[in-house]
Amino acid sequence: MNQPQFRILAPATISIIGAGIAGTWQALMFAKAGCKVALYERGDAAMTQGTGHWAGGMLAPYCESEAAEPLITRLGLRSLELWRDALPQTPFNGSLVIAHARDRADFERFAHLASGHRRVGGAEIAELEPDLGGRFHDGLFFAQEGHVDPRQVVPALHEKLRASGVPIEFKSAAEPSDIGGTVIDCRGIAARDACPDLRAVKGEIIMVETSEIALSRPVRLIHPRWSLYVVPRDGNRFLIGATSIESDDKGVSVRSALELLTAAYSVHPAFGEARIIDFGAGLRPAFPDNLPRVVVDGNSKITVNGLYRHGFLLAPALAEVTVAHVLGAGTDSEVVRCS
Repeated sequence: MNQPQFRILAPATISIIGAGIAGTWQALMFAKAGCKVALYERGDAAMTQGTGHWAGGMLAPYCESEAAEPLITRLGLRSLELWRDALPQTPFNGSLVIAHARDRADFERFAHLASGHRRVGGAEIAELEPDLGGRFHDGLFFAQEGHVDPRQVVPALHEKLRASGVPIEFKSAAEPSDIGGTVIDCRGIAARDACPDLRAVKGEIIMVETSEIALSRPVRLIHPRWSLYVVPRDGNRFLIGATSIESDDKGVSVRSALELLTAAYSVHPAFGEARIIDFGAGLRPAFPDNLPRVVVDGNSKITVNGLYRHGFLLAPALAEVTVAHVLGAGTDSEVVRCS
């Protein structure tokens, strides 16, 4: 689908339910198109109960191409442009993928399936991440990728909405059936009443703090069970994640914590002395095919859901797709489903 040329033909108000990353980007893009927008959120302004609070925030369409469908890469690449436009300070200094010698076969498989990278040797790994120098002899560098801190970027986007005149009603019990006109349902896993084939995929993370190591970009370690990543945060903090477990339980298991921390320790021993400051899990909403959908029910009820583990990567492009459909500027047939 070509980039839409927006036509201001939408109803008087676009009501969006859910102020997580999906709903926030919907509000941003509809407001940018000149629509009057109202945003409703069941939680409070801190958004600590939302799935995004436990997200890695990696903008990595090329890394994800190892296991994801081409649609994810296409939408993800478009989202990179939208992130740059909305928040020019977003760091785009790449992603680094590494592996231990024992996992060489898995590393080569990842290199074969993923796109957008170049191989780097030990010397260049040391240039990119000095604290990893001498620890890994081969890597893959995805130079065009970026990352955000969800706990900082969601409030920043909310502030952009307020500055553009979009009200956000927190602690709202609003349901799609309660509101007239055009409603965009971005409730995530809570929208099972509208999308009965949604399932929860738990992603557990651990946040640690240490001044003994510094990283400039997300580092992914090829792991026998999942692709572990370490994402730098401000204040000498690092997010270590993430599991991918078919479960509705939001707790972090002892087994997962041990595996995540052991894998991080294998990236650098300094993580063995790090202080654990937070751990938790988010329930990612996913459809059976793990692909996102914009489901249109008539002309007024639209559900945006199924972002799976790609919420921060896909939310901007999905918002653009939704706006284009609503305003008659084009329909992305790979994403939009009309009932």
